[in-house]
Amino acid sequence: MRFSKTFQSSPHSLPSPDGELIATLLPLNIVVRTIKTLEVARTIKLPTDLTSGVTSFSWSPFSTRVLVTAVDQVHVFSVTDSAFHGTINIPSSVARSTFIDFGATDHEVCIWSPFGIKLTIVNFTSSKVVEIANPKFYHAASATRGCSFRASTHHLALLTRSSGKDMISIHSPKTREIERSWFPDTIDAQGLAWTPDGKWLVVWESSAQSPRVILYTSDGHTFKDWRGPLPHASHDMGLQYGAGVRTVTLSPDGRLTAIANGSTCICILNAPSMVEIMRLHHPQVVQPKDTLQIWQEQGTLPNTGGVSVPVFVRASQAVTPQWTTLSSPQEPISGCNFAKFDCSSSLLATRLDDAPGTIWIWDIPSFDLRAVLMYHANVTKLEWHPMQPELLLLRCEGESYGSIVFVWDPLSNGPRSINTARQFPGTPSGKTYATWLRTNTESATIFLTDNSTCMIASLAESDAETLAWQDEPVATSPMSHEDDIDVQSSPRLTSPLEDAEDSINFDVDDDYTSELDDTFQFRKFIGH
Repeated sequence: MRFSKTFQSSPHSLPSPDGELIATLLPLNIVVRTIKTLEVARTIKLPTDLTSGVTSFSWSPFSTRVLVTAVDQVHVFSVTDSAFHGTINIPSSVARSTFIDFGATDHEVCIWSPFGIKLTIVNFTSSKVVEIANPKFYHAASATRGCSFRASTHHLALLTRSSGKDMISIHSPKTREIERSWFPDTIDAQGLAWTPDGKWLVVWESSAQSPRVILYTSDGHTFKDWRGPLPHASHDMGLQYGAGVRTVTLSPDGRLTAIANGSTCICILNAPSMVEIMRLHHPQVVQPKDTLQIWQEQGTLPNTGGVSVPVFVRASQAVTPQWTTLSSPQEPISGCNFAKFDCSSSLLATRLDDAPGTIWIWDIPSFDLRAVLMYHANVTKLEWHPMQPELLLLRCEGESYGSIVFVWDPLSNGPRSINTARQFPGTPSGKTYATWLRTNTESATIFLTDNSTCMIASLAESDAETLAWQDEPVATSPMSHEDDIDVQSSPRLTSPLEDAEDSINFDVDDDYTSELDDTFQFRKFIGH
């Protein structure tokens, strides 16, 4: 592997979606670096009243702006235009917003109010604020499940609920006014999503109801209505009598839909016909064969400096995954809780509630199980590379795995362990955050940070391979442990570019149930 030099980081340090920049939120400013040179490209000065209470930090979809959320303010800064600074004021009398993020474009911000009272959409280009009543999902963990932006046109599809009924509304990409709405044929819908090509809207029923996935046209007409698979074998009975739909995953090419319920089976449907083309069964006992790799974690081995790294051994005989046992009288949770296709739509990674430390890799073209990765701890993160097929990044929970990142591909000799503690100077200040960078280099690149220091790592094995950055790689030997970097006391970085005083300000109404106030001339309220 090849590692870049380290540079200052914070708990809010993220690479841009296009893989070209890194933004780090510091106490006094936002430092933006280019990945190609790792040099500071811009320093954005923060407002003097924004010194604490930052709750979130995120990039815009097209990597031109960053969003900083505080308790009573939302700031949007441009990384390309020093004259732009947008501010949204939230009155102190209002309960804290549950989730705030960019919308379909870089000039749109969505604010979910507590208790699902409203969704506020602020447009910095048109200087308008639109409020939509009763979004069904409003928590950070579920808000995006109830809304979806059409890839081709940026139309917003939103799932709302009022008077015990679900409603789907389609909103204009320019004004966010309702273009059409309808009551879906669901009892308690749990999510919706546009297909990657934007032709269809997929809506699925709650797992507490009978299995049902409905495919709607963009104007609200039912195109296909999938009501669950028919059992055709004894081990399929869980599909008929188990829980309803738990997970719906669309392949990046839009040709396949993976549907999982409370059983150990996953149905793969052809889209948009919604005809089942295969059924994937997670076996209780895994039997190795030529086309199936089974990798088991075998504890740790001592390395230089007293650092230990998990190693994996390929199983040569039948293996039983570590299935969870019920330790309380509560009803057991079972079934698939994660399913995601790689960027080529040829591999599908799944994880079961029954075996959270086991990852199953399915080969879709051959309808077969390709690999099984067995860990001693629960796997908490699975991320396919956004551009390179069949390349998976994994993380596990637990203090002993805090600085370890795993990378797997079908040609590797099992999951590859990357111990970041050996690369960061000093004692690691927290659990390592790792994510793929969207780069065009031959070897994949990973962004790594431990809340005080960050760096970039390449999977390149040869010095002749082109890296995503241009500086010389640092040595891979263990570094001396020094004092932790104190982000709070760090000096303000300088840059030839400074922010102008021009800004755009919005005020969010502090009365969620009142009629329109004349002082908010741009605000429109959309209710059902």
